[in-house]
Amino acid sequence: MGNKKPIIGITMGDPSGNGPELCVKALTKPDMEQKCYPVVIGDARVIERAAAIVGHPEVKINPISSISEANFAPGTINVFHMDLIDFNRFEFGKVSAMCGNAAFQSVVKVIDLALKKEIDATVTNALNKEAINLAGFHYNGHTEIFAEYTGTKKYTMMLAYQNLRVVHVSTHVSLRKACDMVRKERVADVIRIAYQGCKDLGINEPRIGVAGLNPHAGENGLFGTEEIEEIIPAINTTWLEGIKAEGPVPPDTIFSKARGGWYDVVVCMYHDQGHIPIKVIGFNYNSQNGKWDAVEGVNITLGLPIIRTSVDHGTGFGHAGQGVANEASLVNAIDYAVIMAQNKKCRRN
Repeated sequence: MGNKKPIIGITMGDPSGNGPELCVKALTKPDMEQKCYPVVIGDARVIERAAAIVGHPEVKINPISSISEANFAPGTINVFHMDLIDFNRFEFGKVSAMCGNAAFQSVVKVIDLALKKEIDATVTNALNKEAINLAGFHYNGHTEIFAEYTGTKKYTMMLAYQNLRVVHVSTHVSLRKACDMVRKERVADVIRIAYQGCKDLGINEPRIGVAGLNPHAGENGLFGTEEIEEIIPAINTTWLEGIKAEGPVPPDTIFSKARGGWYDVVVCMYHDQGHIPIKVIGFNYNSQNGKWDAVEGVNITLGLPIIRTSVDHGTGFGHAGQGVANEASLVNAIDYAVIMAQNKKCRRN
C-alpha cells in the first residue's frame, strides 16, 4: 500500500441483483490491480457465491473488518464484511427489505470510510429504491443518500460516456416540478459545480453548454420564458466569474454538438433530458442474440466532499444469478474514480 495507487471502496449494491457478479467480473480483470487497490463493501459470502456463478471459483475472498486488514495480492478480493444476509431468506431477483437494508448499510459504510480518509474514492453498484424503502430508509437514490450523509446542500448528478458528459438541474422529481425548479440560482450553481467537476477530471479549461428547457430554447419567448427569465441570467452570472458557459442551446441539437467536441459538459434542465442521450449511445441491445452487447456509462455525484462514481444502470433483477451481467459500466466507474482520486491527490501535493 506504499505506492500512489488509490484505495477504492466499491459497494456490492443490492445482493439480489447484478452488483456482486459485476464486482467479481470487474476485479478479476488482469489490469485492475495496476489501477488501484479495490475493496468491496458488503457481504463476503455473497461475493464468494458470485465468484462461483461467474466462473471464478479460484478467487480468494478475504473478509475484513477494517481497511488495514486488506491483502492486495493478485487473485484476492477484499470484502469489508458486514454480515447482513440470511441465506435462508435470500432469493435472486426479488425485492426484499433484507437486501434493501444490506445495500443501504453498504452505502453508509463506504461514505464513512471515505469521510475518514481510509479510502480515496467510492464506487457504487445499483440499489433498488423499493427495497431500501421497505427497509425503512426513505431516499430516492444514491445521490440523496450521499448528500445527506456528507452534509452537502449543493450537488448534482453527472452522467458520462466517452466524450459526452451531462449534469442536471433536477433529477428525481416529476416533470411538472422539474420545470418549476429551473431557477437562475440553481442553474448557476449547477454550472459552477459542472465547471469544478470537469476540473476534477483533469479538464483545465472546461467548455460548458447549457441546454434550454423549452423547444428551440423558447424561441425568444414564443414557447416559454424560462430561458429569458432564469437560464440566461444564470449564464451571465457565471460568465462574470470566468466560467465559459454557452446557451441556452436548443435541446435537440446540444448533444450532437457535445459529441462533436463543442462542449466538455452539458447542463441539462431535468432528468430525462440528460439520461436519454447518454443511454442511447451507451446502451446497445443485440436483438439477434437477445442480450445487451454494451451497458456503459458512469454516474458521478458532483459537489460532495468525497469522490463518488457509480454504474449507470439498474440492479438487473431479471438476469441476477445467471452470470451474464455486463461489467463495462462498473469498470468505467472505477476508472473515473481512479482519475478523480489521482487528480485530487495532485492538487493536495
